[in-house]
Amino acid sequence: MNQIKTLNKIDPVIQTVLTGYEVSDSIEAPDGILVRSAKCHDMVFNPELKAIARAGAGVNNIPLDRCAAEGIVVFNTPGANANAVKELVFASMMMTSRNLIAAIDWCATLKGNPDAAALVEKGKNQFVGPELKGKTMGVIGLGDIGVMVANEAYAIGMNVIGFDPFISVNHAWKLSRAIEHADSLDYLIQNSDYISIHVPLSDKTRGYFGEKELAHCKPTATLLNFSRAELVDIPAVLAALEAGQIARYIVDFPTPEVIGAKNVIAIPHLGASTPEAEENCARMAAMQLRDYLENGNIHNSVNFPECAMPRSGAMRICLIHRNIPNMVGRITAILAERNANIANMANRSRGEYAYTMLDLDEQLNHGLETALEEIDGVIRVFLYR
Repeated sequence: MNQIKTLNKIDPVIQTVLTGYEVSDSIEAPDGILVRSAKCHDMVFNPELKAIARAGAGVNNIPLDRCAAEGIVVFNTPGANANAVKELVFASMMMTSRNLIAAIDWCATLKGNPDAAALVEKGKNQFVGPELKGKTMGVIGLGDIGVMVANEAYAIGMNVIGFDPFISVNHAWKLSRAIEHADSLDYLIQNSDYISIHVPLSDKTRGYFGEKELAHCKPTATLLNFSRAELVDIPAVLAALEAGQIARYIVDFPTPEVIGAKNVIAIPHLGASTPEAEENCARMAAMQLRDYLENGNIHNSVNFPECAMPRSGAMRICLIHRNIPNMVGRITAILAERNANIANMANRSRGEYAYTMLDLDEQLNHGLETALEEIDGVIRVFLYR
């Protein structure tokens, strides 16, 4: 029986996915780990651990390089919380465009005043704000969330410009044909009233939106960041707000510098804080973990390549190994020595690591696993019968 350790309180929907598994927060030597926000960098992973599934998109709480070196596949759940984030993006846009926060706070000061109704009518003009319809929305990054934001903006009557030089075919199919494709980031910035950032954080994207980009914004523009705080050069944003280069900054990842700053709306990381999103993330994480533990299929890994195929034959072999020449040849040579017939095979690489799956027509024993493990460059071997 596979054992799954939970490091956080995970939505109970995982129990319906992981039937036949032992799932507990007290397991000492798990085959898999389910985690949300718990910090894993200082953890010592047991030798039996095969995979970690993060019920969410961000994986900065998991030591990805160490996991890869130890042959531990790390999954995340892109898109599972996309609708929740999309809804918060538009709630924030409407709230700020119509000055709702200031208006509600002002209205609260009239509590107990017998002339409140008259004062409301007299004072409401100070909170006049524009509608979203007819304005231009620029969406940077057209992944699961970005596509939904772009399509929703068009659906409510906005003009939409999208920018993503690395858009996948799958996401391109989901994008409305009415979305204008920007050939450059500058074009999007210069023509947008609202700019929403939806790119993953990496060493290459840290500080992605900075002084240069802010200088090209409309002075009436609102910048929205529902991805990660570090994607934006925060001192540059605060300086741009002070200089009137942009009108507002809305961020779901508040840092000390932005909390309480003028014209900044700091939201306490509520993007995925809906029961629906938590359930979706938990279910997706559990399904990916189960498919890997039972079939060796890898979907949505952040440290190993996407690699999956339907089961065929009598036995499946999966190998995590270094991405070096002649690795597949050495693997198949060992199978040839045992007169094994390969019914199906897949091999994918990602950076310095690769993953090979083989389905055989018959069951093999007699030291096969040991022989494969002894190949120079092989990190782990799994046999599925």
